[in-house]
Amino acid sequence: MELGPGNLVEAIERGAELPRGTDERFLGYGVVGLPFKSGHILCLRRWPASSLGQSYTSVWHRNPEGHWTFIQDAPPQLACTRYFGRAVSQQLQRQIRLTWTGPWNFAVEVAGDYQVHWQVSLDETFTTQLLNLVMGSGRMSLTGQLPHGRTCITHPRYMWNVASPRARVHGEELGEMGPLAEQARLGDFWIPQQGRFFIGQAFLENFDPDRHLAIFAHEG
Repeated sequence: MELGPGNLVEAIERGAELPRGTDERFLGYGVVGLPFKSGHILCLRRWPASSLGQSYTSVWHRNPEGHWTFIQDAPPQLACTRYFGRAVSQQLQRQIRLTWTGPWNFAVEVAGDYQVHWQVSLDETFTTQLLNLVMGSGRMSLTGQLPHGRTCITHPRYMWNVASPRARVHGEELGEMGPLAEQARLGDFWIPQQGRFFIGQAFLENFDPDRHLAIFAHEG
């Protein structure tokens, strides 16, 4: 049987356990960021284990004008909007279906008034093979401050290349993936100029009213 990232995802979905700690913690997978030559960006976060409570899925879309919309299947205070606040122009709570069609392929569907149809194929390059060899036996930490002021530490354990995506948002085909003329970012986190899929953990600093902004985007 061919093995791929989908097999690891299946194991996580069956028995995801939170990492130890007292801060806000997550275990899961997703697309770090995927830029398109048209100026659009798509990101995906799927956290089967969350210290906030329920598991959830979140799709992030940035249009060519630079406006971010976060779509998630959990309330904003229990999902990604909790950490990005005013950096997000619109947040929507909608049903999201994520389906693996093979060890290296999956599809994301958002129905309703903000339709997203997204198909992703993954592959492994020499670079990602090397990263997986290193990260699969240890941890690589990525630290930065999110727009609301809290520090985030991510530990990607595995990473793969996005090989060939097809995506449509609001009926518009996003076209070929490719680097943007100006790299996008959210707080200290730069969106990669090439699509990357990860499996790993994330740790968020607990909220401190004296240092952090208690902000949530309203639903548009």
